[in-house]
Amino acid sequence: MEPDHLRLSVAQQCELLGLPRSTWYYRGVGESAENLALMRLLDKGYLKWPFYGSRKWTEWLVSQGHAVNRKRMQRLMRLMGWAAICPRRRTTQPAPGHKIYPYLLRNLAIERTNQVWAADITYVPLSQGFMYLVAVLDWFSRYVLAWRLSNTLDSRFCVEALEAALSRGRPEIFNTDQGSQFTSEAFTSVLQQQQVAISMDGRGRWLDNVFIERLWRSVKYENVYLYDYQNVPELHCGLSDYFAFYNEVRVHQALGYRTPAAVYAEGAACR
Repeated sequence: MEPDHLRLSVAQQCELLGLPRSTWYYRGVGESAENLALMRLLDKGYLKWPFYGSRKWTEWLVSQGHAVNRKRMQRLMRLMGWAAICPRRRTTQPAPGHKIYPYLLRNLAIERTNQVWAADITYVPLSQGFMYLVAVLDWFSRYVLAWRLSNTLDSRFCVEALEAALSRGRPEIFNTDQGSQFTSEAFTSVLQQQQVAISMDGRGRWLDNVFIERLWRSVKYENVYLYDYQNVPELHCGLSDYFAFYNEVRVHQALGYRTPAAVYAEGAACR
């Protein structure tokens, strides 16, 4: 990005890069250094114990020597987006009026590419702030079809990722959690227009979308935590490189030591 470019405005450069302008203009959210450190610590812990609720996280932080109470813990969890992904009582509710769809994947054999896609949102720490990352994943091949970053938990960046993924193919079933980003009409209407069956996890059942939870673990331990990105452009560039590596180079034991890109391309060619 060159803000002083003679021919291209910031808006045009963002459009060429597929980067929301809000991402470029992001300048941090004003959280204290102490809260950011706690959020980073919680994020690493969540990858190990995604079933913990606010009470257990509070006790865990206290046991690590941090003076926190449950009210503060709940606020940090909301800020990190765990209200949509953490299995606590009455946390994966959609916004009022949003429709909930049944979970369609129970006992379903996943046998081919573009049979089931899934999407999820995760918190990504920066040196002086944080962002939210959404990704769309093909379950069978583990191929990341699209991803987007945002500094807010609205539905727009999720819709952008969905539309980018649909430009490459169309699944039979699309699975998400019950977060308001995915239950919104803006998101579900795109799937309905493409005649895609909509599936949503049971409330608090993180295992219903376990493959994308494994993706987040790989993204964070193999990239985000290693490079400690300072700002959004650095993060965007680093994730672009990582997802290219993840799709095209990184082999998966579950795929017979092949790459997601190879498995996805093979399956897509057979249809």
